[in-house]
Amino acid sequence: MDNDVYRVGQGDHAVIALHGWFGSARAWQPITPYLDGAVFSYFFPDYRGYGARKDVPGEHSIAEAAADVLALADDLGLETFSLVGHSMGGSVMQRVLADAPARVRALVGISPVPASGVPFDEQTWELFAGAEREAGNRRAIIDFTTGNRLSGTWLDAMVRHSVETSDPAAFGAYLRAWARTDFQSEVDGHPVPVLVVAGAHDPALGPDTVRATFGKSYPNCEVVVFEQAGHYAVDETPIALVSTVEGFLSALG
Repeated sequence: MDNDVYRVGQGDHAVIALHGWFGSARAWQPITPYLDGAVFSYFFPDYRGYGARKDVPGEHSIAEAAADVLALADDLGLETFSLVGHSMGGSVMQRVLADAPARVRALVGISPVPASGVPFDEQTWELFAGAEREAGNRRAIIDFTTGNRLSGTWLDAMVRHSVETSDPAAFGAYLRAWARTDFQSEVDGHPVPVLVVAGAHDPALGPDTVRATFGKSYPNCEVVVFEQAGHYAVDETPIALVSTVEGFLSALG
């Protein structure tokens, strides 16, 4: 990775933000106006197959994405940093922790995928797997994971962003990566400070799921439930999200 990654802020506390399956580096834009750039330096990379790296080849695995994060940190001269991961990014950030525990100051998961992966029944797997080629599947998934309560205009914009900023084959490979990669035993019991934000309207990776996974795996884990959010707190509750995340990170000292 190169060091021209999208950046916000010049503060001493480095934070690398890792996007979800339907996202990209640009998917964080709803929160960027509210970030404290005097205290933090935020870096927003794309995975291989997404956004500015849409045409970069790779195996599109969790391990590869994590290795790219560490390469980025090296390029930027970051000895230590905190990690924020949305959805699939929650798996990637934990892989970074497993690979380089001494460099990670804290983890912040936003509706994060556990290190154990995500089990699917056959019907749900067909819906998700079909999203590689079918925009309608992507829309149905986004609608479902936000509680079937948000506007069609927003759903369409989310789908459009996903389709335009991801390579279909990479997108399909990443589904298999985040759903079926299990390295839970490598992070169980790690004392790193962890904050998990769970949306009350997220039936997939909501409060009960994150408490049963992150809450049991990390002894220093705090779970905060956002009553007005589903799976996409970045879009649904941006100011509350920034306030909660930066309050947690600032308390680290």
